[in-house]
Amino acid sequence: MRRGKAMTEEPIFIQRRISHFGAMLKLDLDNENRAMVARLLTAAERELEAAIAGNAKHFPVVCVGGSAGGLDAYTRLLRHLPADMGVAIVIVNHLRIVATRLHEILPHYTKMPIDLITEGLILQPNRVFIIPAQRDLHVLDGEFRLKAISKPRGWPDVITVFLRSLTQHWDGKIIAVIVSGYDGDGAAALCGVKDVGGITIAQKLETAGHPDMPESAIASGCIDFVLSPEEIAQEIIRIAGVV
Repeated sequence: MRRGKAMTEEPIFIQRRISHFGAMLKLDLDNENRAMVARLLTAAERELEAAIAGNAKHFPVVCVGGSAGGLDAYTRLLRHLPADMGVAIVIVNHLRIVATRLHEILPHYTKMPIDLITEGLILQPNRVFIIPAQRDLHVLDGEFRLKAISKPRGWPDVITVFLRSLTQHWDGKIIAVIVSGYDGDGAAALCGVKDVGGITIAQKLETAGHPDMPESAIASGCIDFVLSPEEIAQEIIRIAGVV
């Protein structure tokens, strides 16, 4: 749901207020005035987050779903993506039990900031977001929502869950990318992505350490492109309109 004043004020003007309040805190203020300025600064920072969220549905979201062998695909993809192309990258990796370390590993391969997703984190462009273990991932009102994993036994379907949430709650372009992994998570949501005007991509089987997941995606009949990770990066750049 859209929220108050921040939806009518441009982020650049909120940023100016934040800078102003930050400068005031450096002055020799008494305790009462310092506390008041600190409250105003905190409120402005929240307004900026809300303003960004209000604009959040106007840029592409790339969901990269993978599992076993996915790390190789993620690094090869990120290495070839510019940091300022105006899209959000969401990596949805199968980890039902073991905690992920992708947010520690992947910063070596991209200049984009990388976040391990927490409840209510705002979806922003020019960032990489990583799903935590044992959670289903959703998006609502420009923010991530985490829920208990809906399929605790057998192969998870976290990619399918997230893609379906995007098709229901995201107004911007959706790009679904299925890379190396076991089983067929994500395949069941690909036709729905195309139904809302999204683009679907599977990793070339011969470039995937474990081709089951992209093979299932291709078998869905709803894949637009079958590409290597480097070629996927070029297609994302083309879609984003980066020269």
